[in-house]
Amino acid sequence: MNPRINSITVVGIDVGGDSKGFHAVALTGGVYREHKSFKDIAELVCWSVHERGAQMIAVDAPCGWSTDGRARPAERELMQKKIWCFATPSEKAAKERKERAARGETTNHFGWMLRGAELYRALKSTHPVLGQRPRRGDFCSFETFPHAITWHLLCGDADAKRKRSQRSHLLREAGIAFDAKVGIDFIDAALCALTAHKASSGEPLEDYGESETGLIIVPAQQ
Repeated sequence: MNPRINSITVVGIDVGGDSKGFHAVALTGGVYREHKSFKDIAELVCWSVHERGAQMIAVDAPCGWSTDGRARPAERELMQKKIWCFATPSEKAAKERKERAARGETTNHFGWMLRGAELYRALKSTHPVLGQRPRRGDFCSFETFPHAITWHLLCGDADAKRKRSQRSHLLREAGIAFDAKVGIDFIDAALCALTAHKASSGEPLEDYGESETGLIIVPAQQ
């Protein structure tokens, strides 16, 4: 392997709401380096970009909003393959829901998506979302989705009820091993990081959706 490629660091991030926060995993040359949780976006960006020097950052959160009130094209394409996923609302609907939740009228169901949008904005100056499949050498962030990653790497045999065992198995196969007690959020972040590693290494990728509402990037189906 090219020594330069082998030394590349990438980060995968699982996004949660205000209370859950962010879970991040860094890989260097595809090898586990560190995992860490964050509540503050500025601290997460500093760790990912400046401390770890990530070339690519793969994020499990929508990088765009619905423009018509329906699921985004990426999500509809996933569902057509029977890959279950959340439907992303419009940004206006997400913010209105947050305001209603602050008044105690409902739950902040889309809060994690708003936090993801904040993260992409914070990364824009150094790691923008490019609106196309990432290519070797790009410094960028992109949206990915652990269930779809699993589906692609297991030839369509992804089962949400067995997600911990299936996803842990995929990570072990890739040489990424965690302590048995690590939570599913870090496992998902590691799958995102694995996808970023594949992208930075020039391995085949697939994408769902289009640039206006956001692409979901996953490894090519095995």
